[in-house]
Amino acid sequence: MEEEKRDWYLTISGKSEGTYRDKASKFIANALPVFSEEEAKSALDRIRKNYYDANHHCYAYRIGYENFIYRIQDDGEPSGSAGKPIYGQILSKELYDVLVVVTRYFGGTKLGIPGLIHAYRTAAKEALEKAVIVESVMMKEYSVQFEYPLMNEVMRIIKESGCKIIGQTAGDQYEIRFQIRKRQVSFVESKMQRIRGVTLR
Repeated sequence: MEEEKRDWYLTISGKSEGTYRDKASKFIANALPVFSEEEAKSALDRIRKNYYDANHHCYAYRIGYENFIYRIQDDGEPSGSAGKPIYGQILSKELYDVLVVVTRYFGGTKLGIPGLIHAYRTAAKEALEKAVIVESVMMKEYSVQFEYPLMNEVMRIIKESGCKIIGQTAGDQYEIRFQIRKRQVSFVESKMQRIRGVTLR
């Protein structure tokens, strides 16, 4: 499928962990799904509290798909030696909505920048290789309002396109709230707009 028409992306289903050791330094990688920068910050805070006695908590994340945001953080390590190789592993797996934090316990011997790059990359890679990678489908939410006699026509379109109904209300007009897979948006919009008396929002 062409990239611009794709309505799914890869992410991870839950938390996973990887470890790496070099010259008494220990690197613990935690990978987990996050869906906002606030969620990423909360997850990072939890990890920092979990490993409160560690020397560094370096991380990278990529959130969103079409207009994604990303961030990398070396947390006191030499510039480019930690966050960038962690982010490189996220890119290599083509993942979105994911945060990878690599916590370092310094073992007393400096590893040098090449050694640090290798260590952070390896720990992140192990965590992501242990993760369960899943497809996440992009959905769009709509509200359709109509008079009750139009119920059968509206419901037929909803069923044909595989919409997921998330709410219904009955008042002066009937309202159905539903989610639809992005690739079906044009189909649903064109069908609904052909029915006189239907308002789609």
